[in-house]
Formats: sequence, C-alpha cells, structure tokens
Amino acid sequence: MSRNIGIPNVTPPNVKAEDCNDINCPFHGKIRIRGKITKGVVVSKKARNSVIIRFDYVQFVPKYQRYERRNSRLACHLPTCLEDAIELGDRVLVGESRKISKSKAFVVLSKTQKIGE
Repeated sequence: MSRNIGIPNVTPPNVKAEDCNDINCPFHGKIRIRGKITKGVVVSKKARNSVIIRFDYVQFVPKYQRYERRNSRLACHLPTCLEDAIELGDRVLVGESRKISKSKAFVVLSKTQKIGE
C-alpha cells in the first residue's frame, strides 16, 4: 500500500510496497516532502538513484528594466519504483525533503509529460 504524501494530483506508481525497498521513497519509504515543489526537465540520469533536472526562470535586471532567462540545475533522488518511468527529456515534478546526500535535497514525485508531446 502506498502512502498519501499530501500533494494533490500526484498519484503513486503502481508498484507494491514490497517491490520498492527504497527507504528514501516518498510513497513506500520514510522520507517526508516539505518546502518547495518544482517542475523541471531531466537532463542527466547517469548516477545511480539520481537524476539532474534543469528548471528555467526569469530574473529582473533593474539597470536595464528588463527580464533575462536563466536556468538552474538540481540533483534529485530517483526512487526505485519510478526508475523505469523516467527518461531523459521528461518533465518531472520534484519536492523538497531533508538532505539525502551532500548535493541531494529533492525527490522525484512524478512524471508530468515528455518534452515535445
């Protein structure tokens, strides 16, 4: 049975709790989601149980009274129950959690769509 993580429109994957033995899974493990909820695009999936996402934002430049586009990259934990569903180029929803490692403080919650669809 999956746990309700309290975020609307996020459905847990159709995986039994026994099959997902990841302690850092928000649906089957013990990690809690709190803080920011962000959408981004998966740009790297080389590390084990991790993905790098890129999210774009606009920054106001007061001197020129204009906005500029910027992007930032986040290292996110990828639960074992979502590994098969997430590929490069997918748009994903990530949520902030406690620090999982030196650079990871976000967990992938769901796949929203693939870029270009």
